[in-house]
Amino acid sequence: MTLGADDLVDAGLVAPERLGELRRVAAQFQVVLTEEVAGLIDTADPGDPIAAQFVPRAAELETLPEEQADPIGDERWSPVPGIVHRYPDRVLLKPSLVCPVYCRYCFRREQIGARGKVLGRAALDRAYAYIRAHPNIWEVVVTGGDPFLLSPRRVAAMVQTIAAIDHVQVIRFHTRVPVVDPQRVTARLVSALATEKALYAVIHANHPRELTDAAKQAIGRITRAGIPVLSQSVLLRGVNDDAAVLEQLFRALVAIRVKPYYLHHPDLARGTGHFRGDIAEGQQLMRELRRRASGLCQPTYVLDIPGGHGKVSVGPCWLHRDRDGWQVEDSAGVSHRYPPPDGTEA
Repeated sequence: MTLGADDLVDAGLVAPERLGELRRVAAQFQVVLTEEVAGLIDTADPGDPIAAQFVPRAAELETLPEEQADPIGDERWSPVPGIVHRYPDRVLLKPSLVCPVYCRYCFRREQIGARGKVLGRAALDRAYAYIRAHPNIWEVVVTGGDPFLLSPRRVAAMVQTIAAIDHVQVIRFHTRVPVVDPQRVTARLVSALATEKALYAVIHANHPRELTDAAKQAIGRITRAGIPVLSQSVLLRGVNDDAAVLEQLFRALVAIRVKPYYLHHPDLARGTGHFRGDIAEGQQLMRELRRRASGLCQPTYVLDIPGGHGKVSVGPCWLHRDRDGWQVEDSAGVSHRYPPPDGTEA
């Protein structure tokens, strides 16, 4: 069962006087929560980090001049429906634009939901034909929407079709399902992912409270099948912009065999300005995280350059050159000299 804007009031998760506000936001952007997510919301906490991610608020109706409908340029790099070919060696395949929940900061919020749909047979065949015709494509990232909402039969057919393309060596599924709708991760779904090609699952979690027992069990069903699992998170003001929260999240992920992969700076999607902090603040958080936790717990802090120019690391720099060679800063902020190669000048 899923909950929409009116259901949030009926379930006591939002005060009745906010119903008009919810409906105004829902008129522009999709609103859906799963019961799993709704059960995590602390209604007594006005700053609850789960509610902040999934419950609409009026701030979403404020669009800043720099915000865009397509902030990372998907449309610019889409040669055929369902394909985004931004990087030479990999493509995104979007078989569905439907999600189990709609995150309030989503960079595809203009595309997903009621206006989205599952790719039809002809469109999917055309997408596969594009991949076959481009031998430089080494990796296919299946995303959306959420591909784990597709039936196990369709997932299996997709995996088998992609795996049969000789030049594709890696298949990656991006999904929020194991965290927000864990009962969908059935034995049949996990079996559908079986292939001799390298296949990875990338889950999405932003706060340690999202890693419920049910979510951990769902993730465990994937890892026990021998599928490596990575995670991506978004650095969100009022949700996880705190070193202790990030440390707890990434330690909890590593403890269930999930490697933190990316920490995204929020994209310039319309109505999401209240989630974005300063990149310098994110860099400082990454410095503190390096001081606190194992390298296994360190994601790469990244920014998708607006307009479709690609993803780059924007983490802190620990190395600075001077006339004597290099100055290397340790995790405590102390600088140490590192010499240039013998016989060279700095």
